[in-house]
Amino acid sequence: MRVVAIQHLAFEDLGSLADILERQGHQIEMLDATRDDLQPARNADLLIVLGGPISVNDSARFPFLTEECHILEHRILLGLPTIGVCLGAQLIAQVLGAKVFPMSIKEIGFSPLVLTEAGWAHPLAHVSLPVLHWHGETFDLPEGATRLASTDLCAEQAFALGDHTLALQFHLEVRSQELERWLVGHIVELEAAGVDLSKLRTDAGKWSALLEPQACDMLENWLAGLPPESFRSQ
Repeated sequence: MRVVAIQHLAFEDLGSLADILERQGHQIEMLDATRDDLQPARNADLLIVLGGPISVNDSARFPFLTEECHILEHRILLGLPTIGVCLGAQLIAQVLGAKVFPMSIKEIGFSPLVLTEAGWAHPLAHVSLPVLHWHGETFDLPEGATRLASTDLCAEQAFALGDHTLALQFHLEVRSQELERWLVGHIVELEAAGVDLSKLRTDAGKWSALLEPQACDMLENWLAGLPPESFRSQ
């Protein structure tokens, strides 16, 4: 399978998800949204759009967001397998016509997901441990999408559109050994939000390694559930 991932910051990469995909023998191409030609993402067997500190509503300042939306529209229309993480999830929501807007308080830190009935029937049910949340915006549930998970602070933590599109507001991919890059890169945001860096480090050390096999089970089961006609790479 040919996998393309779009990233918006060098340190917000596929993390543990890359290990999972590589173990399965899939080929991964990383695209930097700020400088690379994004067209290889249009018809990849799987597209993963990663996170970043900008807003989907910033397209006037960051025109590449418009191109990403066009690519997502194309893939969703054709039913091509697509996953959005954090900013990627918000882009999917916007493409599907949902409003993306600031939360009253940033959600940064580890906490468990509360699965819906549909979530318990979805591969996301493999994820039972606290996950890393790192966002200041949320979105309405798009029309036709199925809510999979929430938290106390954010009603929309995950949704699915059919079998082919999965939006995850949270981060499964971040390894504890990579967290320090996030802390340095986002220190202004963290200080403004009053986040305790020591607790964030401690929680990452406690949960990240344990989350990797759960992330693996979730992703493998989601990929296994894709219909064969989903794969149309060119």
